[in-house]
Amino acid sequence: MRKLTYIICSLLIIATQQLDAQTPKGSVLIQNATVLTVTQGTLEDADVLVQDGIIKKVGKDLSAPKNVKTINASGKFLMPGIIDAHSHLALDVVNEATAPITAEVAIADVINPFDVGIYRALAGGTTIAHGLHGSANAIGGQSITMKYRYGSRNPDDIIMKEAPRTIKFALGENPTRVHGLGKNIQPRTRMGVEAVIRNGFNEALQYKKKWETYNQSKGQKNSKVTPPEYNLRLQTLADILDGEIIIHCHSYRADEIYMLINVCRDFGVDKLVFTHVNEGFKVAPELAKYTMGASVFSDWWAYKFEVYYSTAYNAAILTENDVITSINSDSDELIRHLYHEAAKTQRYGGLSDEQALALITINPAKQLGIDEYVGSIEEGKQADLVIFDQHPLSVYAIPQMTFVDGIKYFDINEDKDDQRLKISPTQMVEPVYLQVEEESCMHGVELFTEGTTFHHSH
Repeated sequence: MRKLTYIICSLLIIATQQLDAQTPKGSVLIQNATVLTVTQGTLEDADVLVQDGIIKKVGKDLSAPKNVKTINASGKFLMPGIIDAHSHLALDVVNEATAPITAEVAIADVINPFDVGIYRALAGGTTIAHGLHGSANAIGGQSITMKYRYGSRNPDDIIMKEAPRTIKFALGENPTRVHGLGKNIQPRTRMGVEAVIRNGFNEALQYKKKWETYNQSKGQKNSKVTPPEYNLRLQTLADILDGEIIIHCHSYRADEIYMLINVCRDFGVDKLVFTHVNEGFKVAPELAKYTMGASVFSDWWAYKFEVYYSTAYNAAILTENDVITSINSDSDELIRHLYHEAAKTQRYGGLSDEQALALITINPAKQLGIDEYVGSIEEGKQADLVIFDQHPLSVYAIPQMTFVDGIKYFDINEDKDDQRLKISPTQMVEPVYLQVEEESCMHGVELFTEGTTFHHSH
């Protein structure tokens, strides 16, 4: 009898641990909203039924199953959760700047789930962000796609398990200043960056060949072969060559963007996304043909020498040339204003509502390889949703509620500390001046220019 009790208790403990390990899923019926599906048009006075974290039904006059809460969103707008393809939120000191290639390190190991910036991002409608390694290395560390399930104390709960692996590459001034000027090692020039990447890929090919030879020989009769030494850095590069990892590459100038396209074509790598891409409009046909897209700023440039040539029309030009384009934040502040950033493409380029909203929903989802799960309001997709009081591309729009997997993580009516004011379109307001942020991709890295050293304090 005692043995049976012990077995039952053990099974209950295991079951409880498994339940704790599952991320929470919610059910809700949102009624009478203007539903901006992004991929299937706009539905007036429509309902969205969510069950166990999944969008079960989109239509009119839907009924809530028993014990499912109903929200009347009459007069409001419902859109998919906003996705940021380039962020360093919930991370700290993101540059392993000790070598030009550090593919063995992983952002997933150092996530801070307590960062209040996650909640602020949710208050701005952002539900998913791509947490990236910094840009000090030609080939940096592995990055991670996070779902902002704020409130969990377990960093693992924030990781979006369905997302493919990604890694950070960087071109231009950041890796050349840190390693060439700072340490007098390769890369010192943009040519050197290309050489570092090519040499890394060639080393990975040799590493792969050793393992292939070993695996072919070990099963043979009387085989005495020994396995090659495992090398996580080279294994990660080999995984890139095998198409198991998506490259997200920090870049500005057209010449080096075209250079990396050619390097990847030479090695058969086609999972490539460029980020920032200020001169992307110059190589739009090549980006459309050979890459998974470009993730750009709406109107940031001229904060360092290699970023002086750009245009606020960049996102619109890329979009009209069939480049899968997204707008990213690269900022713990801008991440909660991405719907404003998307709206700028209507002022600079005249994009339609669906094109502009795609820049912060389905397009970044495609670049992260998660578009089959999120990025639009479709039956069967995960219920990451935002309710706005006005059309999200209006400068007066304010998010009211934000859901991740059907769970409400932000409700403006339940947050007494929310400082946002409702501004009338006819009300005059005092101008606000913002200071340019330090480049967040270079947290904790000494930046070298000729004869001078700058150190980022955070």
